[in-house]
Amino acid sequence: MTNILITGSMGQVGSELIDYLLASYQGEILATDVRKVELGDKNERIQSEILDVRDASKLNELIDQYHIDEIYHLASILSAKGESDPFLAYNVNLSGTVNVLNSSVAKKVKKVFFPSSIAVYGPEAKRDDAGTRHDSIPTTMYGITKMSSEMLTQYYHRKYNLDVRSIRYPGIISYKVEPTAGTTDYSVEMIRSAVKGLPYTCYLREDTKLPMIYMGDAMKATLRLMNAPQENVKVRTSYNIMAYSMTCKELENEIKTIYPEFNVSYVPDSRQEIADSWPRSINTEDARRDWGFDPSFDLHNTVLDMVKNLKVLIH
Repeated sequence: MTNILITGSMGQVGSELIDYLLASYQGEILATDVRKVELGDKNERIQSEILDVRDASKLNELIDQYHIDEIYHLASILSAKGESDPFLAYNVNLSGTVNVLNSSVAKKVKKVFFPSSIAVYGPEAKRDDAGTRHDSIPTTMYGITKMSSEMLTQYYHRKYNLDVRSIRYPGIISYKVEPTAGTTDYSVEMIRSAVKGLPYTCYLREDTKLPMIYMGDAMKATLRLMNAPQENVKVRTSYNIMAYSMTCKELENEIKTIYPEFNVSYVPDSRQEIADSWPRSINTEDARRDWGFDPSFDLHNTVLDMVKNLKVLIH
């Protein structure tokens, strides 16, 4: 059996990852966050603890107490929040990751997952089909900390033989938990507004195009990478994944096939500069070749599934 610790378990990804892990593993799952984790009627195999990843001693204590075999390190300050408080982003994203890596080596944790982001790309990056390996410089504290952490995961693998694996997530669309402080959050907000029968003001230009993925595909990719034979994991910085690229206007038009009267206005704010520094699409060839990345949802099916599930949640 495999016992798993999740940091940042109440976030957009962590809150959904738990269910996928329960279906795939037989051990216990320790869900941690900086505030009390609300488990509701979750499986009895899930335990919860409060953990700030900047607290290395508490992290070590929990790894020992719960006999942790794998860590999914999701705790992070996202792009927009990171620009409003860069010092906090630096400490949580970078110092927290170093703590997780150090504890994993010291406590002989078998495997670590680290989520990176398309924020690691800077404005010099190839705009379309940007490769896994790139020489651009990120312009946000979020991107800087994610890029630095990618280098650290590679270093800890080479120096300490720590089996740490990483995916560079694009924008993630999901319905269970409302995302906060991310540059691509408009996608979820726009669909939610349509289902509620409300107009939406988008903080990005209508022609802003970014790589995206539906949550189910992101979770399946994460578990597929983590379950791949170690020799198949050729990239020890971070793998690119995306299912499709879309502009804000393309999403609006897709929503209008269901809600023809839906109204969107575009009033770009400070997040536009962040979005403009990222690629419109990224190359996923490495992930497809090494461990079989194969997303199922295109934009059309994403919107259909989002609307179906949000109708239940909202109404």
